[in-house]
Amino acid sequence: MTVTLSHAQLLGLPVEEVRAAIRSGAYTGHTAGLAAGKLQANLVILPAAEAKDFAEFCRSNPRPCPVVAQGEAGNPMLSALGDIDIRTDVPAFNVYRNGGLDRRVEDLSGLWRDDLVIFALGCSFTFERALMEDGIAMRHISQDKTVPMFRTNVDTVPAGPFGGGLVVSMRPIAKDQVERASEITARYPQAHGAPVHVGDPAVLGIGDLNSPDWGDPVEVLDGEVPVFWACGVTPQNAIRQARPRFCITHAPGHMLIADTDEMAPVGAFSASAAVQAASSPLTLANN
Repeated sequence: MTVTLSHAQLLGLPVEEVRAAIRSGAYTGHTAGLAAGKLQANLVILPAAEAKDFAEFCRSNPRPCPVVAQGEAGNPMLSALGDIDIRTDVPAFNVYRNGGLDRRVEDLSGLWRDDLVIFALGCSFTFERALMEDGIAMRHISQDKTVPMFRTNVDTVPAGPFGGGLVVSMRPIAKDQVERASEITARYPQAHGAPVHVGDPAVLGIGDLNSPDWGDPVEVLDGEVPVFWACGVTPQNAIRQARPRFCITHAPGHMLIADTDEMAPVGAFSASAAVQAASSPLTLANN
């Protein structure tokens, strides 16, 4: 019988132990704050027939979709990011059929096919440790919640059948720390870079911060403002539009944790478009 572990029990453990817990099925929760110092990544797995168009979609939208590694068709191992078997090394997956969510699973061993291609996309969880070390609180981590994520009215650049709106993640930041938070996260182009918007959520078409499309609501307190970063759940919107017959993603908030250090040079990764992410034209005026 598999022993169930909590997020609190995994905090502070090295990546090898965190991955072992995920691989064994002992941990199936969100990964915010785990394996400090290691790159975290969103996940999209598509049949090879759709992979070319999706790769172009990522190149055209480096802010929400910074590709940090791409696998070979049929190979479930992602050695570019470490000792990773994608079938078992993500806490939870969403399985899509014809663009609609079919089910959520915690292991892909029975679903893997010899035509599937892995895309690992940078995740904002990567820069959260740097923010916290600088004294900028991450309330969703302290409250053991999944960061809130929202659909927006900002369009992505389409490629083939892939397109649709940008998704953002939101973190409340003290007003006097917003500029510092922007400076810190801009150092992480492989993890979405600087915020795309600060302030009024209505500018992004978000009506209610207490009703995220994914994740859990996190309160914005007096003296704070909501700060929004491009989010790697954006491809899940694109998948709904493209309607591929079969596709797998991470479950929002449940990331792949790499052996790669979070500040590894962007040039080490497979998609040079990530270099542009910190200054992508998606950036909006602050409010």
